[in-house]
Formats: sequence, structure tokens, C-alpha cells
Amino acid sequence: MVRLLLMSDTHLPKRARELPPELVAELPRADVVIHAGDWVDVATLDLLESRSARLIGVHGNNDGAELRARLPEVARAELGGLRLGVVHETGGARGRERRCAERFPDLDVLVFGHSHIPWDSVTDTGLRLLNPGSPTDRRRQPHCTYLTATASGGDLTDVVLHRLPPRAGRTTRA
Repeated sequence: MVRLLLMSDTHLPKRARELPPELVAELPRADVVIHAGDWVDVATLDLLESRSARLIGVHGNNDGAELRARLPEVARAELGGLRLGVVHETGGARGRERRCAERFPDLDVLVFGHSHIPWDSVTDTGLRLLNPGSPTDRRRQPHCTYLTATASGGDLTDVVLHRLPPRAGRTTRA
């Protein structure tokens, strides 16, 4: 059994000064932490590397040269019998399932970011698509979010979208 913690689009320190304490508290509970890009600052990568048993991350469109030098555009791993991939951008919502199934025919699960919109769907080929949203910038969503899940025996179970409370003293961009 592999406990997963999924996040994306942290955009620190522009969208928030730090990761939400609720999310940081989840780090020691996870066997693998997954970040689907748009870190923006290297300090967040350093923090997650230092506090995670294992970190799988990719760079996003807002990540500069130093992050791009340390992170791939696409990451792949086998976790709990699942073939998992991570990428930042998958294009628009229309046609996403078809595009991802064609681009990643060898995966069981694809974690992506970019939109800040939580997403959980399954393609006709059985590829599960997950976007954890953003823990720091909700955009037009009602809440900032992240995901937890369990990978075991080739199955992804216990997928939970966690909604974070509003940050005190600051409103996020609507």
C-alpha cells in the first residue's frame, strides 16, 4: 500500500507566502508526494524534498530555469502496481480524455495541473486523470484543494479531494 499526496500549482510566494499548514501536516503521512508543476520558487521544491519520503515532480509553464534544470516535463513511476505519470499541462477540458489516452497509452493514472481546477475522470481506455487543483490559488473554484489517494495491488483507492479553509487576512483571486 502506497499513500499518495497530490498537489499542483503552488505558485509560491506569489499566490501565498507558504504552503497551507494542513497540507504540510500531510507530508509525513505520505509515502509519495506528487507535485504537478508551477512551483514558481525553488524553496518549495527544497521543502518538499526535505520532508517527503519520496517526491515526484515536474516543472510547469511558470517555472524558471533553475526548476526546469531540476525537474522533468513528464515523470513516470510504478507505485502500488500502478503505472503513474505526472505532467503539468494537458490542454483544454474539451477532448482531454482522448488526447491524454493517445499521449499516455502506457499509463494507468495521469496526474496533471495547470488549470487549478480539480478533475477526476477515466478515459475510454481506462486511464484515470487526476488534477488536485491548487492549495494556494483557487481562481474561480470555491476552495483551494489537494488530493490524497492509496495505490495498492494495481488499484487507486481512497481518492479524496481535500478543501482547505480560506487563509486568514487574505482573499485569493476570484
